[in-house]
Amino acid sequence: MRQATWQYRMLEMVPGLLIWTTFTAAIVLSFTHPLWVIYFIIAYDLLWFLRVMHFIVFIIFSFRTYRATVKQDWLTQVKSLPNWERIYHIIYLPTYGESLEVLETTFDGLLRSHYPADKLIVVLGGEERAGHDFEPKAEELKKKYAHRFHHLLVTVHPDGLEGEIKGKGANAHWMGEKSRVMIDELGLFYDDLIVSYFDCDTAVHPEYFAYLAYKYLTHPTPTRVSYQPLVNYNNNIWDAPAVTRVTAFGTVFWLMMELMRPERLFTFSSHSMSFRALVDVGYWQKDVVSDDSRIFLQGFFRYDGNYAVEPMYVPVSMDTCMDQSYWKSLRNLYKQQRRWAWGVEHFPYMMTEFWKNRKISFIKKFKYGWNQVEGMYSWATAPILMFVLGRLPLYVAGRGLDSASVIVQNAPYVLEQLMTVSMIGMIFSAALSMLILPAKPAKYPRSKYLIMLLQWLLMPITFILFGSIPAIESQTRLMLGSKFHLGFWVTPKARK
Repeated sequence: MRQATWQYRMLEMVPGLLIWTTFTAAIVLSFTHPLWVIYFIIAYDLLWFLRVMHFIVFIIFSFRTYRATVKQDWLTQVKSLPNWERIYHIIYLPTYGESLEVLETTFDGLLRSHYPADKLIVVLGGEERAGHDFEPKAEELKKKYAHRFHHLLVTVHPDGLEGEIKGKGANAHWMGEKSRVMIDELGLFYDDLIVSYFDCDTAVHPEYFAYLAYKYLTHPTPTRVSYQPLVNYNNNIWDAPAVTRVTAFGTVFWLMMELMRPERLFTFSSHSMSFRALVDVGYWQKDVVSDDSRIFLQGFFRYDGNYAVEPMYVPVSMDTCMDQSYWKSLRNLYKQQRRWAWGVEHFPYMMTEFWKNRKISFIKKFKYGWNQVEGMYSWATAPILMFVLGRLPLYVAGRGLDSASVIVQNAPYVLEQLMTVSMIGMIFSAALSMLILPAKPAKYPRSKYLIMLLQWLLMPITFILFGSIPAIESQTRLMLGSKFHLGFWVTPKARK
């Protein structure tokens, strides 16, 4: 485990201090200088409106690219490249407690891939502390699938190893080390191996591995990039509660927009990279929660900033957060969003590595540092400022001496108009979500489509309860110190 220095500890406090200073200043100044806060809120809402317009433009281009990409026959294009047969894919599937049904869905998805199955190497990683649950499932999967792939390796991560936290990253690190032994025994060249790190509910698009191989073989520096697919949450989207569906689509649209801006893109959730790079960085870090995005930073600093993320517009599909009851689903959704917001743990790591590494340009350091800080700050503060604290100075000014001010009299109207126009983003999201939905199961009536549209009226609520608040909690926990730090939490998978 990292032994934090006092400098590192101070950096951990920065994100939390920023959001609580903002909230405190907004409340105090609403009573002492309400006009100041009114000006700020109007400017902030105007900025939000511009972001909505920016979002719509980027999503349109991203969606058009996505639709065009998935229609192509990528295996034929790969086969036109010289020596394509040398490329193998390694698929890492860490698991803890997932049902056999969920795991079989993932394995069946791999077999539906258009890429030859004898070019796929699957690594299934269980935990020793779940041996009684994992071992029977692993045996069943080996009997059913081992002969279908080039190789199927099952690993069991020992419990309580020094320097680890209980989480997916520690398991994945163990899987990486064990698979390297297997790769050396098979005599495969590291530069010919493409790693895909998936959650165990990940169902790949049939074109995924062919498209990935094509990107890898045509990239000028294929071992110096990670490959980030579009992530959909379509596996159980029709069965999940409306709130979790809206939140899931919000994540999809955020990533779709980020794919259009690869210069600021981190890896997120399921992703791919070369085995060469994975070995060079020492596998996934085993003492962090956000290992899926940390692996990009490991590559970024290992190669002195000469590492990037390559967008992929062929999707993978995963489960929307759902449990056996509605309230359990909402509880799990909150915990999932809090865990994702715990990506704020990257901030002190980034700043420390920036200080130590003199080979990375200042411009690149500033860009990545700003994107990290601003993204986490807006995630935590924007919904609260717009929907809650933005009303406080209007109330205070309306009851005080400033009530005769023109700006006070017109501010409610201005804010209302800005928020109304910004609803274009919600309407656009609702329409786009209908285009991304998988086919409706026969068990649901056609009226379910109407519910899928009306659910977007919940967006302001989901912004606060499952966006801002879990982000505030995560940044506050990091600020308060190691006793309050989050551990890894596995999102339960439920299917109807």
